[in-house]
Amino acid sequence: MTLLVMRLLFVLVLVGASLGLAKAIKDEGHSLYYIIGAIGVSLVIIGIDAVTRKKSVAVMSAVFFGLVAGLVTALLLAAVIQTTPWIKEDLAQPLTVVLTVILSYIFISLIMQTKDDFRFIIPYIEFAKETKGGRPLLLDTSVIIDGRIADLCETRIFDSELLVPRFVLLELQSIADSSDKLKRNRGRRGLDMLNRMQSGEAVDIRIHDAGAAAAGPPQDVDTLLVSLAKELGGRVVTNDYNLNKIAQFRGVAVININDLANALKPIFLPGETLRVTIVKPGEEAGQGVGYLEDGTMVVVEAARDFINQEVTLSVTSVLQTSAGRMIFGRLEGPRDAAHGRPRT
Repeated sequence: MTLLVMRLLFVLVLVGASLGLAKAIKDEGHSLYYIIGAIGVSLVIIGIDAVTRKKSVAVMSAVFFGLVAGLVTALLLAAVIQTTPWIKEDLAQPLTVVLTVILSYIFISLIMQTKDDFRFIIPYIEFAKETKGGRPLLLDTSVIIDGRIADLCETRIFDSELLVPRFVLLELQSIADSSDKLKRNRGRRGLDMLNRMQSGEAVDIRIHDAGAAAAGPPQDVDTLLVSLAKELGGRVVTNDYNLNKIAQFRGVAVININDLANALKPIFLPGETLRVTIVKPGEEAGQGVGYLEDGTMVVVEAARDFINQEVTLSVTSVLQTSAGRMIFGRLEGPRDAAHGRPRT
């Protein structure tokens, strides 16, 4: 509503200015044409403003300060041109206009290309985007496809800005366009997760165009991601064990989704009992393998003969790593000597 009122006032002011212009040049007989012209110009300006929906304060300030710097520099050079004896008087004015245009373009281009290296600060007013948290979080391809990051975002556990580097997005798109059906489904799932996070209001997420990290010879996505995180002073969010190790080796902080999931899983102590369905044989002789509801692998001794059956086991040990958690146990109850089965 405020914007609509401001636009109406703009049209009225422009119409008033046109009538003043007609009166100043003593052409009041054609005032109607001035009014029509003023309304037409104002509608064109308002139309351009309405169509350009995505506006950037950084770009606007770069154009403004670049234009001011160009005009001031051109004004100083104009004084030098006018006092130079070998420059003719009829050339001084056109030369000044050309220098003004060239210098304005150079300063605007320079400030727009370097606007990320500094911020324009007016006394008591700072034009800078307010971002959540201090250190950005850079998302890896695997963690986007995994999908759990979207659920974590909805819990509002993250107060930092989430960044998706352009090369990660390109890798997701290439996976989604793969001829392999499994890869294609994984890529499309990753794109769906990105859309879900962008449409939510729990976190700030944006696509980041990598700068110096992506320059130079071609590199794999993991190397580019670690380099960009080091450059921005951010943290990498992943569930890739190898990327985790590479980032730690290069001194980049990592948030491993598997570590978060493991920290939230129920703790099983040796001696506790639980029930699990054996779904396949294990790698060692006699072992059976089952899975809990959260995907935790359970390896049970002497349970190979109980595939597709639910058994009760006693926990003997728990192995927890960044790749996941494994529970080892043995069947509960006395066994039949001939078959190694628990007696009922």
